[in-house]
Parts: sequence; C-alpha cells; structure tokens
Amino acid sequence: MTPFSNSPDHLPEITAATKRLERSIMLAAGDFALILACCNSPQTQQQILNVLTASSTLKIKDIILKPTEVTLYKTIKNNIGTVHPEVVMIRGLESVVAINQLITSTNIMRDEFRKTFHFPVVLWLNDEILHKLIWLAPDLKNWSANTIRFDLPHNQLIDHCPFADFHLRKRN
Repeated sequence: MTPFSNSPDHLPEITAATKRLERSIMLAAGDFALILACCNSPQTQQQILNVLTASSTLKIKDIILKPTEVTLYKTIKNNIGTVHPEVVMIRGLESVVAINQLITSTNIMRDEFRKTFHFPVVLWLNDEILHKLIWLAPDLKNWSANTIRFDLPHNQLIDHCPFADFHLRKRN
C-alpha cells in the first residue's frame, strides 16, 4: 500500500479501514450495496482511491458531485451510461448546495438503486453529511452496513486534543 500523508499515529486505522472497504466492495461485487465511507479529508479520500485503483483489478467509476446536483440516482445513471462499472465512488457531497434535497430524494429513490445498479456504491461522507444522512434518510442509512471510518469524527478530535480541557475551561 502507498503511504498516507496523515499522522503516523492514525496510519494503522486508515490502512485497516482501506482493507475493510476493499473487502466490502469485493463481497458486494455484482450486486447493489450501499457502502458509507466517512472521511473528513478530501486529500485522504483521493489517496485511498488511488490505493484502491492501483491495488485492485476492479473497474472503479469515480464521480465527483457538482455543487448544483439535486439527485444522486440520475447523476449516477447519467455518469455510467450503458456500461456498468464494478463499483462507483461518489465524492463531493459536502459541496452540494441543496444537500438536504439530494439526501431526501436519494432516500425516496432507494428502491430504484437496487433495481438498476448491480454494483456497490460507495458514498464518501464527512461527519456533517453523515449526520444529515442519519437524520434525513434513516431508511437509506439502514441499507448500509457499518460506516467505514478513515479518521476521527470532529467530536472525538476534542477528546484527543491535549489542550481541549484548557480551551473549554477558558470559555466558561
């Protein structure tokens, strides 16, 4: 595997998460599966995608959403055309202006995903988008297995910061 630019303390977690992601994709090959990958760093997302592309024989379709997207289903359908890839990676959810609408419409259209797409779909989310997905589309969230985390969620970053208590006391 190629080295990641994250701190060496988190490298084992990132490497293990990358292996879990690769295993999830392989297990779902030929069938629809929703895989949630939570990573707050777009650079780390790109590095992981580079590793997967280099180490796998799968045809990976990487779709980076535009801020103007309003539906995920049509976006995927338009991007893949008639030749279906073996896995689709969806990145850029955090840039979508109408993110609540996109998540809600995806939840409504979830049965169409299973009927139309015979490959795993990996949604790359940050913590904020993951929380919105849980809140706005619980049915869709329930379709996925456990979320694969590639870095610490923002609320855990405070727990690991040696100066967190000092900053919190200073505010009070």
